[in-house]
Amino acid sequence: MMGWRAYAQEHRDRFLSDLVDFLRIPSVSALPEHACDVQRAARWIADRMTAAGIEGAKVMQTGGHPVVYGEWLHATGKPTVMLYGHFDTQPADPIELWTNPPFEPTIVGDRIYARGAVDPKGNMIIPILAVEAMLQGEGALPVNVKFFFEGQEEIGSPEIPEFVRQHKDLLACDFALSSDGGQYSETEGEILIARKGLCGVQIDVQGPKTDVHSGTSGGAVQNPIYALARVLSSMRSPNGKIAIEGFFDSVVPLTDDDRAAIAAVPFDDDEYKKQLGVDELFGEPGYTTLERAWARPTLDLNGVWGGFQGEGSKTVLPAKAGAKITCRLVPNQEPEEIMSLIEAHVAKFTPKGAKATVTRQPGTARPYSIPKNHPANRLAHAVLEEIYGKPPYYVRIGGTIAVTGILLDILGIYTVSFGFGLNDECFHAPDEFFRISSWDRGQLAYCRLFERLGERGLEG
Repeated sequence: MMGWRAYAQEHRDRFLSDLVDFLRIPSVSALPEHACDVQRAARWIADRMTAAGIEGAKVMQTGGHPVVYGEWLHATGKPTVMLYGHFDTQPADPIELWTNPPFEPTIVGDRIYARGAVDPKGNMIIPILAVEAMLQGEGALPVNVKFFFEGQEEIGSPEIPEFVRQHKDLLACDFALSSDGGQYSETEGEILIARKGLCGVQIDVQGPKTDVHSGTSGGAVQNPIYALARVLSSMRSPNGKIAIEGFFDSVVPLTDDDRAAIAAVPFDDDEYKKQLGVDELFGEPGYTTLERAWARPTLDLNGVWGGFQGEGSKTVLPAKAGAKITCRLVPNQEPEEIMSLIEAHVAKFTPKGAKATVTRQPGTARPYSIPKNHPANRLAHAVLEEIYGKPPYYVRIGGTIAVTGILLDILGIYTVSFGFGLNDECFHAPDEFFRISSWDRGQLAYCRLFERLGERGLEG
């Protein structure tokens, strides 16, 4: 047979065409009008897996957005690895800031632009292509694989815990590889050892029962926008410290070793400011930028509304105002506890004349960490060192993937991040893109990892 390298090279144009087709599907999980598109993406993946030679590929319903499963389990006596990814995307708004329509993929040089290009579809399809190259180019895989792709990661995977509980035997494996991740740069790899958890709430403030004339009622009743502003400003001190009582009680302090490991990763504050287009960085005092981003909890406003939003003026005192908040959590912080603390804080600081309601948002996630020297991490380290020609960095990240904690809690397995996106590729933003060179590199890395795992096992 021709071997996996020759097969991947011979079929590269077809593989890239498949990625373009996949990116055309607007599988936005957060918007109800795209629910059918999420289902369509699931069907596309199942068909593509079958074409690759993966067995038992099927769409499985969850009560929400679906899961796609497939397997190849003929490597007797070899480890079994779960290949995880997600096929739902973020909304594309604001559309007007895209150079090209977000669901009309555009290739410019080494970049493919589209919503989902890097997060997640470009990364997610890589293990499918790697498995096809090995099955068709070698005739078999050196390890056993199970595929677990979900369509609800971008909304917090609300149905996934119950799905995993119901299918523990089907999903049983030695460890998972997540394609939802990245590398440190085009020339440097990374091993992710911690992700933050997540919880979110919506605050709705009610004033008068309807909008009222600001001339006749202004100064006589509480303005819900002012009330909301009072509540929100009370949540953080002017220097950036979260001021909710009890918020830090369970936070595990960074050790000297933790801080030294973070400091060992090259990072330039000035370059970061330039990349973001800001004059100053801001956050909890006493910590470096990376420490705050990677290892300290956050509370952020994601949206605020109330009153008249159109051009010109409308002299009303609005009846309602609201805000959405998310918190990124670190080890020992529990989402339910943090949301309870926020509820108590809002009740305490809501001024007289207004009523505030806190609604907990679905899709919480506990913080996740994996031991640095876990056998699967050592395996990924060896492969990345071979591919990049230098050892990868050990990093943390402020982002959340709920399934990592779910798989650990329910199946008892760790998840190794093994994606190939880069930080400048506009995740969740207009003009999202993925480097085609990284897409090529990812296929090489997955095939080399399968080979190494088959040759030496997890301890090799």
